[in-house]
Amino acid sequence: MTADLGEVIVESVRNGLYLKVTAVHVATGTEATAVGPAAEPKAVERLAVAKLRRLIATS
Repeated sequence: MTADLGEVIVESVRNGLYLKVTAVHVATGTEATAVGPAAEPKAVERLAVAKLRRLIATS
């Protein structure tokens, strides 16, 4: 998905007005989840990837 992270799998699940996005780093199996409004799917995806970046940087 992004050059500096390598391969990332992004999964989105809608539940009513909310969207849950999970980003998984393929090389390490590390995952981060973000929940937000279903009307803003790209924003929720960006948040999940940002959380994943932070998790990988601190590990």
